[in-house]
Amino acid sequence: MLRPSIFRPNFVDDMFDDFFRSPFMESGQMPKMNMMSTDVRESDGEYQIEMDLPGFAKEDVNASLKDGYLTISAEHRQENEEKDDENKFIRRERYQGTCRRSFYVGSQITEEDIKAKFKDGVLTLLVPKKEKQPEVEQKKFISIEG
Repeated sequence: MLRPSIFRPNFVDDMFDDFFRSPFMESGQMPKMNMMSTDVRESDGEYQIEMDLPGFAKEDVNASLKDGYLTISAEHRQENEEKDDENKFIRRERYQGTCRRSFYVGSQITEEDIKAKFKDGVLTLLVPKKEKQPEVEQKKFISIEG
């Protein structure tokens, strides 16, 4: 029986489920997007990150490193226009999509350490493992005048 969301124990979590529920969708849920699905493999000396970016070109993808966080972002824009003989629009569609994902790789990793390649909609990043160097205690002295 379908009852309003407020009568369910977790009504805040699924408040809009009844609105979006459809008998045509699997188990009544919204379809999940497979954007930026990521596999991380660990080997002896590095981590290999493989990220699916279907529909994106190499020029659409950016990778940056700041404060130990590796951030991958992708942005895609597409415009389709069809005009008739009188230069009036028959159809005009615009699409813009962005996605972003971050991973903490450690503050000792630099941009030069990371190797990246993009082929067939898959971004592959090789991030070396670096041990955190123990900080050497530095003694600081106060100058005494007199």
